[in-house]
Amino acid sequence: MTIKRYGTGETGAGKQALPFARAVEANGWLHVSGQIAMEKGDVIGGGIVAESRKAIENLIAILHEAGYGLEDVVRVGVWLDDPRDFWSFNGVYAEYFGENPPARACVQSRMMVDCKVEVDCIAYKEK
Repeated sequence: MTIKRYGTGETGAGKQALPFARAVEANGWLHVSGQIAMEKGDVIGGGIVAESRKAIENLIAILHEAGYGLEDVVRVGVWLDDPRDFWSFNGVYAEYFGENPPARACVQSRMMVDCKVEVDCIAYKEK
C-alpha cells in the first residue's frame, strides 16, 4: 500500500510548526485534517458564516491539491464552538455540499484556537 502525505511542515496559529499532515492518502482514501478559518497562519474571524466558508474552502483546496472533489467526499466531521451556530453553519454547508451530501457528524466542542468552527473529511476515489 502506498501512503502519500500532503502539507507536512506547515505552520498554524502563532506560526508554530504543525506536527501532522494536512491530508493523508492511502488506497484511494483521503483523510483531510481538521480545517479552520485560517489564512496565512491567522484565524480570519468575522463570525460563523465567514469562518464556515473559509474553513470549507480550505478543505476544498486540500481536496483539489490531492486530485479529489466535493463529489468524492463520503464523510464530514464538524466541530462548533457554540451550538447556537448550528443553523447558520448548515446554511453555508448546504451551499457547498447540497448536490452531493456526504454522511456527517456535528458536535459542540471547545476549540484549541480562537475559532468558531472546524471541519474535516474523508474522501474516496478509485485509483
